[in-house]
Amino acid sequence: MSIQIPRGTQDILPGNVEKWQYIEAVARDICRRYNYKEIRTPIFEHTDLFLRSVGETTDIVQKEMYSFEDRGGRNITLRPEGTAAVVRSFVENKMFGNPTQPTKLYYNGPMFRYERPQAGRYRQFVQFGVEALGSDDPAVDVEVISLALELYRTLGLKKIKLVINSLGDYESRRAHRDALTKHFSSSISEFCMDCQSRLEKNPMRILDCKKDRDHKLMKNSPSILDYLNDYSKTYFDSVQQYLKDVDIEFEVDPSLVRGLDYYNHTAFEIMSDAEGFGAITTLCGGGRYNGLVEEIGGPNTPGIGFALSIERLIAALHAEGIELPVESMIDCYVATLGDLANQKSVSIVSQLRKAGLSVEKDYQGKKIKAQFKTADRLQAKYVVVLGDEELNRDVVNVKEMSSGEQNEVAIDSLVSHITDKLSRGEM
Repeated sequence: MSIQIPRGTQDILPGNVEKWQYIEAVARDICRRYNYKEIRTPIFEHTDLFLRSVGETTDIVQKEMYSFEDRGGRNITLRPEGTAAVVRSFVENKMFGNPTQPTKLYYNGPMFRYERPQAGRYRQFVQFGVEALGSDDPAVDVEVISLALELYRTLGLKKIKLVINSLGDYESRRAHRDALTKHFSSSISEFCMDCQSRLEKNPMRILDCKKDRDHKLMKNSPSILDYLNDYSKTYFDSVQQYLKDVDIEFEVDPSLVRGLDYYNHTAFEIMSDAEGFGAITTLCGGGRYNGLVEEIGGPNTPGIGFALSIERLIAALHAEGIELPVESMIDCYVATLGDLANQKSVSIVSQLRKAGLSVEKDYQGKKIKAQFKTADRLQAKYVVVLGDEELNRDVVNVKEMSSGEQNEVAIDSLVSHITDKLSRGEM
């Protein structure tokens, strides 16, 4: 019996992986312009990190984590999201002591959640995210939102919208929590078992329930915006004003709560409005998490960030019919006739590659006609033809594939000949 790929995972093959590389390059360049530095954390962490940060009442912790006990008896979890690990590293490496603050970081890597696979959602998925730690200025909230939107727009997405909400500070959330508990208590038996357990632990999680989202009590549940204290209202007003100042359109949605316990104040999602994208429209989610650094053992440090799925980004590009400008051409293909020419081609290919060119040759003993077919499939810009007769004269024939033009070139001048043509854009 053949071994197949695990359910909820995917192979990203040549021809497709170039799209990923292009997206990652664009993301890195945008982060460079915003002065966010890359951080790389382990793929697995101690389970307690996610229990303390993500929250024990969340679906991630209760149902979706890949956790196991290692040979040393330690409880380990494959990371289900990126923020907790970044904050752990921020605390452990005392980045809060750096003279330049806030600390602005980005990451890109695989995450793991045991959930039902569906279009654009996998059990192993790649997440790109940013975190800004060390400032409670609402302008930083807008900077983070702007960075996410710029990535989508740079890649060509047009049918997207920004939705924001305020979850308030601790005092505001406590008042809202009491109101939610009172609102749902009388009919909580009509809700799923998860919601029933959340009523006392964290009633705001009920608002994020997919099973009971059409229940009548969901439609008229108390809005967090009605329970914001003066500080939280002022903060949210500032975020909205800054968004207007930088010409970012947005909608305020009081039902937006996000799925992780560490959020407070600003919460936001970027959604796709593209036809055929699917029922789940969220592309990106994030928000402020003041208090998370302290929860993980660090000093009082405010923070905000977002995370997005590369898989869902690619799905959104597909839904809008956007083709990324990914080049799959190679610079040169070396075709040979005869054993001596084939032997010489090894050093010629090596010289061309050392000059920075993408080069391929035949390794299967194909006839010259079949070698040219391979060069066509590889979209080679130039084909270098070397036979034993040319070898005796220390020359090669260089064919420009787009025009069909051929030139005889001395072997010693081949590298400069092709690099000069490529630099002038001749192909």
